[in-house]
Amino acid sequence: MTSDGERIRFTLAILPLWARRTKSLDALLPVLYLRGISTGDFQEALAALLGKDAPNLSPAVVSRLTTEWQSDYEHWQKRDLSARRYVYVWADGVFLQARMEDHSECMLVLIGATPEGKKELIGFQVGVRESAQSWHELLVEAKTRGLKITPEIAVGDGALGFWKALDEVFPATRHQRCRVHKTANILNKVAVSVQASIKKDLREVYLAPNRASAEVAIDVFAEKYGAKYDKAVKCLTKDRDAFYEFPAEHWGHLRTTDEIDKQFLAGSGRCILLFDRAAGILPSGPPISQLPRAGAVKAGRSLRPPQGSALTGPSTAASSIGSGLERTQ
Repeated sequence: MTSDGERIRFTLAILPLWARRTKSLDALLPVLYLRGISTGDFQEALAALLGKDAPNLSPAVVSRLTTEWQSDYEHWQKRDLSARRYVYVWADGVFLQARMEDHSECMLVLIGATPEGKKELIGFQVGVRESAQSWHELLVEAKTRGLKITPEIAVGDGALGFWKALDEVFPATRHQRCRVHKTANILNKVAVSVQASIKKDLREVYLAPNRASAEVAIDVFAEKYGAKYDKAVKCLTKDRDAFYEFPAEHWGHLRTTDEIDKQFLAGSGRCILLFDRAAGILPSGPPISQLPRAGAVKAGRSLRPPQGSALTGPSTAASSIGSGLERTQ
């Protein structure tokens, strides 16, 4: 009550008026659950994080929420893609370390950029990273749900079974090898004593202002290292970069699958990895592939759209492409 006798309504900082859970709490709950907090320990965990006024969540409520998360994931996996078009696609396999299993499982992940420059999670599934069959199933599943328009370019590691599957499902899509993976592969083929020099020379290739300059830098690299490190030279020269056919302002995005690493290996609550690592934290539970993936669904929805013009295709075919493609946060 104020000095004037007026009553003041008290409102918890954690919960909005007449609400049982805040939006931030909605995001926190699946993270706690999949981090390994048992249904009976939620109240204690929330009290430690949010204070004495943390809402009381019974084991029954948490169990109901996990069922809802699984339902959301299944609905998301079946969503219609007929109205979607992805100009650029990134593919990579995220290995999941789960102590409850005898081996690591790999989550195959596809991210796409729409013509408006928005990056979205297209789909994911447990599979074998080097298996063309696993990638084929993921690509066909997306195509079956309506993804009919061929992406202009796909970015991925050279060791992926993805490329064979891509040629079968979207044969017209250009291939772009991830330079981060390629650099690591090259360095594995040379002595430690020359790796610093190798990295410097590779930067001359990777940061070339155009294809012609890149080819010159590759020739210099081959002449310098070919006699002693022919396997490293073959690794560099076996694939030619396709991103030069697209706007220069997009090259930073098309050189690497770093986008997938940022989204799924950064340790944030949105990451798929969070929701799968829980299988290794919980003393018992379903296989990784059967865990609720509310976080994965949220990851696809929460990729921040960039500011800028639309993406319409390679620069050789379209003279007006905006610079709006940005890294998601």
